[in-house]
Amino acid sequence: MFKTYMRLIGFARPVKKYAIPYFFYSLFYALFNSLTFVLIIPILNTMFDTAAPMNIPDKMPALEFNQESLANMFYYTYSVVFTPYYDRSKVLLLLAVITVIISFLSNLFRYLGAWTMENMRTRTLQRMRDEMFAHVTDMHAGYFSDQQKGDIISKITSDVNVVQFCITNTLQVAFREPFLIIGYLSMMIIISWELALFSALFLPIVALLIGSIVKRLRHPARTSQKRLGEMVSTLDESLSGIKVIKSYNATGYIKRKFFDINADFSRLTLSMARRQQLASPMSEFLGISAVGVILVFGGTLVAGGTLEAGGFIAFVAIFSQITRPVRTFIDQFANINQGIAAGERIFTLIDAESEIQDKPDAVKMNGLKDKIEFRNVCFSYDGQREVLSNISLEIKRGETVALVGPSGGGKSTLSELIPRFYDPTKGEILIDGISLKDYTRESVRDHMSIVSQDTILFNDSIENNIAMGKHGATHGEIVAATRIANADKFIDEMPDGYSTNIGDRGDKLSGGQRQRLSIARAILKNPEILILDEATSALDTESEKLVQEALNNLLTGDRTSIVIAHRLSTIYNADKIVVIDHGCIAEEGTHQELMAKNGIYAKLVEMQSFD
Repeated sequence: MFKTYMRLIGFARPVKKYAIPYFFYSLFYALFNSLTFVLIIPILNTMFDTAAPMNIPDKMPALEFNQESLANMFYYTYSVVFTPYYDRSKVLLLLAVITVIISFLSNLFRYLGAWTMENMRTRTLQRMRDEMFAHVTDMHAGYFSDQQKGDIISKITSDVNVVQFCITNTLQVAFREPFLIIGYLSMMIIISWELALFSALFLPIVALLIGSIVKRLRHPARTSQKRLGEMVSTLDESLSGIKVIKSYNATGYIKRKFFDINADFSRLTLSMARRQQLASPMSEFLGISAVGVILVFGGTLVAGGTLEAGGFIAFVAIFSQITRPVRTFIDQFANINQGIAAGERIFTLIDAESEIQDKPDAVKMNGLKDKIEFRNVCFSYDGQREVLSNISLEIKRGETVALVGPSGGGKSTLSELIPRFYDPTKGEILIDGISLKDYTRESVRDHMSIVSQDTILFNDSIENNIAMGKHGATHGEIVAATRIANADKFIDEMPDGYSTNIGDRGDKLSGGQRQRLSIARAILKNPEILILDEATSALDTESEKLVQEALNNLLTGDRTSIVIAHRLSTIYNADKIVVIDHGCIAEEGTHQELMAKNGIYAKLVEMQSFD
């Protein structure tokens, strides 16, 4: 727990930038706030005691923390501002001015402290989200197949909001509330140490009772954050798959799933709220009860002449206020506990394995000059069953190599090793005789484009989606790319042409249109190495024809292409066809050579379906 807390504090770096000014702001706020209540004494004495003070000092008396010293300092100030003659109206006027000035200074330092805290909160939140998002985008691709997207979103959005209070409340727990408590206690002691000692017996009781509530908050907080992640995930999946849900009349099922999670989340939220809200009325009740006891004990002191009536009223006013910082102090500990619970969830994300970092001596890939080689490559996810086993393959520059075979054989996994979404478990991949691991990831991917069956588009304009393929691309270059991809005609028919927003994940477009935009993006980049992963498998006949023409345009030139497909029209003219079956290379050759073997490939052609 402490380790998690210290890691969270690290997000507020540099802490001194906020802690030092906040320390002084809190100190002066507590000082002037406490003095405001002490001024009740001279105000009441002046209003109800008609006699003039016995002695008005000739010089500023030494500062001592007692009621007599503070009164002498006030009367000396009075003698400087007015004539030594005692005039009740003038005394009240001076007291009113001093009260206004002290209140102004108290609230000024309160505002400065709050602004410092807000600045720290906002910057800390910004740094946390930046670091978390950067880490998420750096993770290896396999991580996201094992996680709920909604849970990741919940950690970046909701959990950080809980954690921020853990960080900012640290300074309040360390400075503001303790200073207020010390200031109030000091003034209470100055007024009457006997009554202050008697009153102090009640404060530990308030702290213990509220503290027992705080201890029960941590487990529900952690569980509620988990439920919130599940709810966000269900919401995201429901919105993404709304057409499938409706087509299967599954709206009732998905509603019940969401309602159950939401009900559990609400139950946990109410459980925490019940305990949190109980702290305030309990502390207030205990405070009023203590005031009742103090009235009896303090009344005897006033009757005995050891305490002035004005001092007693000021004491009661201060005591009624001291329960507030005590309660806030304990509430902040509850927030810190909840923040630590949220921090533990956040660190499961931050500590998750990211992509293996480039070697310190990694070099930039300057293009494909000769060939790509797979040497006895094996691969498995998380050490489980091998997906690829002893793959040895050579892809020469400018060749089009087709990967075919039954579904689940490892074709897509093999293609994903080239851009280093994953690294081989055994064996190695070389480009121009240099291990792929010796190149920087960024330079390798700079020379590649991937067009997959699952077209990834963003809620943005057509032009911006295509421009992702090449930073700084001109509008003319984008238009030229769309012509090659057979996408220019339908773009021109759109309401705002290239500025048309295509909706979430390109939902405003048809499957063929989305795919052609993806191809246009690849054409704009003009990659040396192209990976096509079943780019036409989910299209109708008309769309497939247009997309296939776009792909044929993309496959021209001195480009090295790896094509995964299950339709003969896509791979018939490939320079080499590699049949992948159960993670191994079962056959390899041209279309004519493989047909002559009458093996797996020939059977797949006969069925006209390379699943």
